[in-house]
Amino acid sequence: MSESKEYIEVYGAREHNLKNIDVKIPRNELVVITGLSGSGKSSLAFDTIFAEGQRRYIETFSAYARQFLGGLERPDVDKIEGLSPVIAIEQKTTNKNPRSTVGTVTELYDYLRLLFARVSDAYSQTTGKKLVSYTEDQILDAIKENYKGEKIMLMAPVVRSRKGHYHELFVQMAKKGYGQARIDGELQDIEYDLKLDRYKTHDIDIVVDRWIIGESASESRMEKSLRTAMEMGEGLIGIQKLGTADIEYFSKNLMDAETGHSLALPEPNTFSFNSPKGSCPSCKGLGTIKKINTDYFVENPKLSINQGGLLPLEDIKSNKYILSQIKNILEIFGMSLSTPFKDIPAEALDYMYNGCHKEFNKDLKYAGITKKIKVSFDGLIPFMEELIEERESYEAILLERHFTTEETCPECKGARLQASSLSFKIDGKNIAEINGLSLSDLKDWLRDVKDKFSEKNGIIAHEILKEIETRLQFLLDVGLDYLSLSRSSKTLSGGESQRIRLATQIGSQLVNVLYILDEPSIGLHQRDNERLINSLKNLRDIGNSVLVVEHDKDMIMEADEVLDIGPRAGKFGGEILWQGKPKDLLKADTITADYINGKRKIAIPEVRREGNGKSIVLKGATGNNLKNVTLDIPLGKLVVVTGISGSGKSSLINGTLYPILNKHFYRAVQEPLPFKKIEGLDNIDKIVDVDQTPIGRTPRSNPATYTGMFTDIRNLFSELPESKIRGYKPGRFSFNVKGGRCETCQGGGLKVIEMNFLPDVYVHCETCNGKRFNRETLEVRYKGKSISDVLEMTIDEAVDFFQPIPKIFARVKTLQDVGLGYITMGQQSTTLSGGEAQRIKLATELAKRQTGNTLYILDEPTTGLHFEDVKILMDAINKLVELGNSFIIIEHNMDVIKLADHIIDVGPEGGKHGGEIIAKGTPEEIIKSKKSLTGKYLKKEM
Repeated sequence: MSESKEYIEVYGAREHNLKNIDVKIPRNELVVITGLSGSGKSSLAFDTIFAEGQRRYIETFSAYARQFLGGLERPDVDKIEGLSPVIAIEQKTTNKNPRSTVGTVTELYDYLRLLFARVSDAYSQTTGKKLVSYTEDQILDAIKENYKGEKIMLMAPVVRSRKGHYHELFVQMAKKGYGQARIDGELQDIEYDLKLDRYKTHDIDIVVDRWIIGESASESRMEKSLRTAMEMGEGLIGIQKLGTADIEYFSKNLMDAETGHSLALPEPNTFSFNSPKGSCPSCKGLGTIKKINTDYFVENPKLSINQGGLLPLEDIKSNKYILSQIKNILEIFGMSLSTPFKDIPAEALDYMYNGCHKEFNKDLKYAGITKKIKVSFDGLIPFMEELIEERESYEAILLERHFTTEETCPECKGARLQASSLSFKIDGKNIAEINGLSLSDLKDWLRDVKDKFSEKNGIIAHEILKEIETRLQFLLDVGLDYLSLSRSSKTLSGGESQRIRLATQIGSQLVNVLYILDEPSIGLHQRDNERLINSLKNLRDIGNSVLVVEHDKDMIMEADEVLDIGPRAGKFGGEILWQGKPKDLLKADTITADYINGKRKIAIPEVRREGNGKSIVLKGATGNNLKNVTLDIPLGKLVVVTGISGSGKSSLINGTLYPILNKHFYRAVQEPLPFKKIEGLDNIDKIVDVDQTPIGRTPRSNPATYTGMFTDIRNLFSELPESKIRGYKPGRFSFNVKGGRCETCQGGGLKVIEMNFLPDVYVHCETCNGKRFNRETLEVRYKGKSISDVLEMTIDEAVDFFQPIPKIFARVKTLQDVGLGYITMGQQSTTLSGGEAQRIKLATELAKRQTGNTLYILDEPTTGLHFEDVKILMDAINKLVELGNSFIIIEHNMDVIKLADHIIDVGPEGGKHGGEIIAKGTPEEIIKSKKSLTGKYLKKEM
């Protein structure tokens, strides 16, 4: 590169907690921004640089177009120079649409569909023979060849085994001048009054022409007649020799010569499960159907229907008709609506659920007569299915939520496509089978299939295969070889979906772009980390600038330039502490530097905990890629589950264990993946899953409301003498209900002023100045602070302030213990980072009354956490374990793994090469394992 380096220059950035900073970021280099969680890394990278790039792009549109895009905020920055177009690759953007798969996101499936549409062979669904198609010339040649000197008739099949009298058809044909037709194998003259039996199925072929092959008069009109017959028969014609009964069919489409079944020539959308041309009609291309499960109908069999024992009836508003029908059915069996459920015989239940159309005679003992009961009821299940199908009312949605389970579609067996689309194959495999291969297997298949094509097809396929292979290679490079194209996007973890988007971006080979990535190493094993760093360097080498927000030690050391933001988090952060080359970072005086050069470190415990001797044993788990695994989780310990990405850790814990426990304790609806049995459920009394989903989606949610201490604070304020005099109840101090809140902004504190084609402007509400409450409410003070002042305190200030009130103090203190001292009590949940949200949840758990028998499940809790934050988090977790609780953590971070009491290593590879437990025991035992890849990297740490 030339000496004059180019920079992206940011002047006066004040977004969120940034302290008016100026920074120069070199272009065309791999730059890492690091620092404590909440110190302002994302504020600089995403909320300032990316937001400005995005805004400039939108500014290029006309004012008219901009008003539909909704303006973008102008970030709070004086100016940014040297900015190129920006692409941000974040983790939050997983697509939750059930139709989205890895194949559709990466566009690989589109190329695959094209490949199948152009070079696949069709096979008959009934006989399995290869189907053939002819052009018109080929058909003519075949006829001349096969029927030399014969007298033949040319037929156009118009009706194929359908019912009807076809009177109109015959009239129409007679008008066109056709005289004869072959009806159900018999030649007949077409009359104006010809009518067939309406209730039988018919085959009708119209005789278009009669030829004598070899005679010049016939030869001259053959082409024209053939074309006419083709149009009438929609690409299909028949030839019958005079005096014989059988017909030979020829088709322009693909057809089975024996049965005459024909398939249309394939188009790319024949293979799309999102188009009605290709999708399975039963599940509409989703691969699963919602089936009503009667197990959920009755919860408490001691109750009768009148007492609300039959749950679906509670959801259906207008259930009078159903009740009367059920009453009739029960009456036959000598019961009524007040019979407890457990006493109703199976036969009666069958009639109630699946319907019954019969007449019964019932003896009335006392009157000495028989009474006829006529039952004509379709059944509760069909009735519910109809409601759910229409989805018009809210109750349909409730029914679906409460009583249906997802099952694989019985028609397509989860392939998502209709049978005719699956009869096209390349090298003996249909598109659904290719779609189900893992990416590494797909690569092998593409390599082998190249030589299987005929010369013509080889030329057609060459280009398509080249496209598929290059894109596939990028996916393999970022460590996703275990995924398959058919994998649904909603089952991907944040790190996976981010790396898929990264691979798609590398595949597009753009240059001079600024890529901003948010912790791409999440969910990656140390081994795959190296591949990822190489992919990022590859992006840089083709001429892009790469800006990564990252805490990973390897990534920091491999960068061209490092920015360390700090010194602490929240309002004590937001400054650039240090900038320079990674090798000089070792000499710097920042928290990050201390951890990298070893001045500070997370200490390895002297002894590993013994646990309480009890355990939970899960036997025979076979979901996804698990190979009949038996999982033994010792309780009262910190258990860490490790392994290569895609080895089956999530299938085992999130897919099998958590749903089983959730079902057991909370009657959750999610079905676990298949397993044989589970033992030891009595050893724990509740289960908590702490993940990184935001704690609230609205600006009204905040740490004080989430942890529940706001209720206590409001109660405290309503107990003050001033409140008693004024008669204020706790509701007076809520900003969500009328009474105490400022009505101008409805307690939001901000007002949105809509500008038509400029960004919306948020201003502090002019009535309350952003305080959220009205004047009277704010006059009530505790220790000189109003309720609004309390919401604006940081957690650290609140700890001192609420010292005398144990109930509130306990909750604030736990928030401080997990390292959240810098956030304010009323900070909007929408502005919290993933790591912060997770720690608020953990703190809420810590503050609850402990039974000491809880099992906590955490999936990669260190996401978004700096070394120092990991230390604080682990201290909080260790506190909970000391109280006798058990933890299962799925993690790749070595600092967490080395603190474990018990490690379960799943592997050895990802995808179908994984799914077994290859090592378990204390970290010291794992290091000795030859098979375990984790052990190899753990050794360096210990």
